[in-house]
Amino acid sequence: MSSSPLNVAIIGMGTVGTGVAKILLNRAEQMTTRAGRPIVLKRAVVRDLTRPREIDLPPEVLTNDIEAVINDSSIDVVIQLVGGIDPAYDIMLRALESGKDIVTANKALLCEKGESLFQRAKELGRCISFEAAVAGGVPLIETVTQAMSANQITSIEAILNGTSNYILTQMFSHNTSYEDAVRCAQEIGYAEADPAMDVDGTDAAQKLGILVQLTLGVKVGLDQFLRQGIDSLSLADLQYAHELGYTVKLLAVAKLLDGQLEMHAQPTLIRNDNPLAHVEDAYNKIALHGDAVGKVWLSGMGAGQMATASAVVANLIDVAVGRAAITFPRLDLWNPRPDINIMPREEISRRYFLRLNVEDRPHVLADITNVLGDHEISIASLVQHEAPEADQTEDYSIVPLVIMTHRTTEGRFQAASRELDQLTCIRAPFVRMPVND
Repeated sequence: MSSSPLNVAIIGMGTVGTGVAKILLNRAEQMTTRAGRPIVLKRAVVRDLTRPREIDLPPEVLTNDIEAVINDSSIDVVIQLVGGIDPAYDIMLRALESGKDIVTANKALLCEKGESLFQRAKELGRCISFEAAVAGGVPLIETVTQAMSANQITSIEAILNGTSNYILTQMFSHNTSYEDAVRCAQEIGYAEADPAMDVDGTDAAQKLGILVQLTLGVKVGLDQFLRQGIDSLSLADLQYAHELGYTVKLLAVAKLLDGQLEMHAQPTLIRNDNPLAHVEDAYNKIALHGDAVGKVWLSGMGAGQMATASAVVANLIDVAVGRAAITFPRLDLWNPRPDINIMPREEISRRYFLRLNVEDRPHVLADITNVLGDHEISIASLVQHEAPEADQTEDYSIVPLVIMTHRTTEGRFQAASRELDQLTCIRAPFVRMPVND
């Protein structure tokens, strides 16, 4: 291990980049002790040099020129925190080819381009560290690639998006609307100005895709498995779930069943006695099942500046002490295993929660149960609170009807849902969620 300084550059000084700079500058002595050598922030690339920042950086550190990093042979590591695919992919590739190691939190890029980036890094003798890309401050990547390397991981059940979990917690605990909860998440920095990727399930699905690639060697595109967000839910859905003994969480699931991979990321009803049901605010929680060790639980902050920055700096210390150079070439990453097939979504077997807004008149319940019965879907329970008598001069009242089904297949459930959508007695919205038993 070298005792010379490790010179680093941050590309992307947003929320996470600012957190990383705070740790490197404010805890320099501690970082030197833990890394065995000084870690020097030499450059920080930003788009707008005049924008006010949470931290004062030396004038010689700030730049808006990426070439000042790429062409500087004294920079050892690039902390690549630019989001999305383009230009992030080109930046990372050029940094690798200029002889620099990479630390990144860009899960979208790894999900889409991880295979080619990892291959190029290995060809060049460089390493890519990405603990912060999945589950924020939770040491999940190290766990699945190193600590559990003696195991075949056979199932993953996880809350992987801290922003969505915070929104759901705010809605239920504070009796507030989805829109108000999103605004609160934005105000405290958990949600972006455009929170779409968090609330529509994309972020959780990308993270699940990375985990499946790492643990099973299966590359699964986002269009190959069920993905649904929390943006169609209301406070009423969370309250009805609670009345039935469940909590709603955006749950990412991947499990091996008879040689097939069942995979989905959706708002899901979780029994209140399951530890996943009690994860609040921006925390993540992950249950991994290894064939040797059994079930392993990990939990921690999954969103926020310092939680994610913590994971970035931990990776940086791994590079500084030489661990990353040893472990990266030997990790079983993006190694295809063709014997595992994706389970067709129509064959996934679960129970379901339905909340329907229906006309309060005779024969409505019969119409609905007939549709479900035609598709061999049995009702486990039904909740319809008593509605006030309608005024004789008005049309029928619209009342909520909540149905819990027995276990059925996704194919049958979707076919029944399409028919229910055609019933004139049902009004929008029609909310459907799986149940995790």
